[in-house]
Amino acid sequence: MTLRHSQLRVAGIDLHLAQQGEGPLVVLCHGYPGLWYSWRHQIPALAAAGYRAVALDMRGYGRSSRPLDSDEYGFDKTSADVLAVLDHFGEDEAVLFGHDFGANLAWHMGIHHADRIRGIASLCVPYDMEMAGGSDSLPSGLFAEIAENHFFHMHYYQAVGVAEAHTAGHEREFLKRLFWALCGEGSLLDWIDFPMEGTRYLDVLAEPPSDPPWPWLSAEDFDYYVQEYLCAGSDLAFIGGINSYRAMDRNWRLYRDSAHAEVPVPALFVGGAADPVTELAGEAAFEGMRAKVKDLRGLELLPGAGHFIQQEAPEALNRLLVGFLEGL
Repeated sequence: MTLRHSQLRVAGIDLHLAQQGEGPLVVLCHGYPGLWYSWRHQIPALAAAGYRAVALDMRGYGRSSRPLDSDEYGFDKTSADVLAVLDHFGEDEAVLFGHDFGANLAWHMGIHHADRIRGIASLCVPYDMEMAGGSDSLPSGLFAEIAENHFFHMHYYQAVGVAEAHTAGHEREFLKRLFWALCGEGSLLDWIDFPMEGTRYLDVLAEPPSDPPWPWLSAEDFDYYVQEYLCAGSDLAFIGGINSYRAMDRNWRLYRDSAHAEVPVPALFVGGAADPVTELAGEAAFEGMRAKVKDLRGLELLPGAGHFIQQEAPEALNRLLVGFLEGL
């Protein structure tokens, strides 16, 4: 089976799709820092199991369009992108796998588009996590409170133009440090040692002990990430991730009526035991997820894995994902 690439035009946005296999549709949505390529180990495994796996470069990333306005990154827009993929393939329903921001989108679509989403696997972000929009306070206000004590990236990204300027010309170094900080051997949360004022995100990210190759990321893999982030130019290199943080207030306001809603569709959660997001979430987030996700068919934390579980623990993750699909 051959991996095929295509472009899909959706309401003025070009979406880059990578697909392999035939059968029931499974849509794969990455987060930040990610690309369709973040699913490179899952796509062939899903295809071999009898599914059509379609991974997106989400809007703002890779070969997809990169709008400047943060309103273009709200759940209303990104869910419409996913629904357009279903329509493109002539499918009434699909299973949705999401990681990081893609995980938040999967939870959202499991509630608001349950008629078209027959199951979700959300990776690394528990449902209704406070810092991921599940607070009863406006997200930007919560981020600002945390930033009173130390550097906090979600507050850092709120100021338009600041992060963009700080990474200009340093894209490769920033990606390298961010990948390392978020993996199972990294130390992202050392940011507590840095004040918010006058600190760049790059300043709090430790220099890795070496450049790739790392056990989970080859030098060629890393080069591809850098190439694809930079393919639209330095000014737009990280706009997809940056604007996803800025869109969180808008999402919070748009969907207050369904805050803390129960998730009606079958769901699987998989995270990394060594993921800093797991530590930030805390046990309360997992207890809340167990209570609100009524058909939670698994809650797994993969030992030693950090935030990039698709790449750090692909075989273990693939077994869980295929098993979930077979049980639907």
